[in-house]
Amino acid sequence: MTMRPFMTVLLALCSLPVFAAGPVAKELDEELANIEHDIVPLAEAMPAAQFNFAPTQGEFKGVRTFALQIRHVASTIYEVSAAVLGEKSPVAMGSGENGPDTLKSKEEIVKYLKDSFAYAHKAMNSLTDKNFMDMIGTPFGAGKAPRLKLASMAVWHSFDHYGQMVVYARMNGVVPPASR
Repeated sequence: MTMRPFMTVLLALCSLPVFAAGPVAKELDEELANIEHDIVPLAEAMPAAQFNFAPTQGEFKGVRTFALQIRHVASTIYEVSAAVLGEKSPVAMGSGENGPDTLKSKEEIVKYLKDSFAYAHKAMNSLTDKNFMDMIGTPFGAGKAPRLKLASMAVWHSFDHYGQMVVYARMNGVVPPASR
């Protein structure tokens, strides 16, 4: 190999980080992995017979069941990830905020959750130092927001529902795997 082609290849390789995911993507992807490593094992730990559990004592009228919590989290992850990527969501969203009504079994719901995280990792890793502040349309009809804001929603929103799911699990004698 002559020196000129070698230098061209070397310069091209050195410029790759400019186009690759930046530090913002790395941080958000790590936070996404944190909630994924808490919420997925919790979903797997809840017995299938308790997936339709919702508290009834106290101020719990009209709350989502454990299964609907998971479906809602996964649907939100899909929606904001699709917006970050500039794509249409790869899954049908169903009639409300709780994902497809066709998802009934624990296995289907847990798979839907896992698949949403896989899609979200793709979205997080699409963020670059050049695009994370780009204004993009929100999936919830609230105008436009920075791509970073929507990406972070996949994380904070999931943590919010994780807290609710922990309460449901403990009410059913399940110690969350993250607490063991």
